[in-house]
Amino acid sequence: MCLKSGNACVLRGGSEALHSNLAIAKLIEQALADSHLPPAAVSFIEHTDRAGVGAMLQSPDLIDVIIPRGGKSLVARIAAEARVPVIKHLDGICHVYIDQAADRDKAVNIAFNAKTSRYGTCNTMETLLVHQQRAAELLPLLAEKYAEKSVELRGCPRTLAILPNIKAATPEDWETEYLAPILAIKVVDSLAEAISHINTHGSHHTDSIVTESYTDAQIFLRAVDSASVIVNASTRFADGFEFGLGAEIGISTDKIHVRGPVGLQGLTSQKWVVLGNGQVRG
Repeated sequence: MCLKSGNACVLRGGSEALHSNLAIAKLIEQALADSHLPPAAVSFIEHTDRAGVGAMLQSPDLIDVIIPRGGKSLVARIAAEARVPVIKHLDGICHVYIDQAADRDKAVNIAFNAKTSRYGTCNTMETLLVHQQRAAELLPLLAEKYAEKSVELRGCPRTLAILPNIKAATPEDWETEYLAPILAIKVVDSLAEAISHINTHGSHHTDSIVTESYTDAQIFLRAVDSASVIVNASTRFADGFEFGLGAEIGISTDKIHVRGPVGLQGLTSQKWVVLGNGQVRG
């Protein structure tokens, strides 16, 4: 992607994968040479000490953008220390909200897929919000399906009243990216409460509403401040390939300069070219 968008790239991996990364870097160098491209277009930093990262973060004259991929502590450090523009996301705390006007089968299938399709991805649902008028009907159905996958459920007091055998949710559960078969569930009074919860506790990554109400869907799309907002589909669709971008280099939860799945367009910038013939400005 870097080559296709006209960029050279510098790769720096962690110590836990040093030997694998060295082998991959040699293969990339050979492939570039075989394709009559400059091998130096892709460089690999063999040093794994933290000082090397610090030097990169302080080099805006050499590096145009840094794209950190790794744990939350790494991304947070880079965001705090970098003098170079950063394309990043910290967490994928994604929500599915089952609206009062949701179709039952859609709600069950979407909420089940959003959690259990894959646990370790940033677009996996971590919190399920259910309108209080649908909770008694839908939560037992979902609990039965989640039990098939051994998903641990953690619920608010109103959820516990319907599913008494699950764990009680703590305040930390609303702001946790589990990346595991664990799901927090909250019963809400209204669409407005669901939106408020998402904007307060979410990570502005991907959030979905299940509803047959056009009005509720439009309100959700406009009011939820996330990189991807979805109506009647799983959060797992928030992906560069699924969005038609081809490969992606990451998913950005920033607002500028690129947001959501980052494809080739996100790795390019404008260059204005003006051709004159002696014109002057009056």
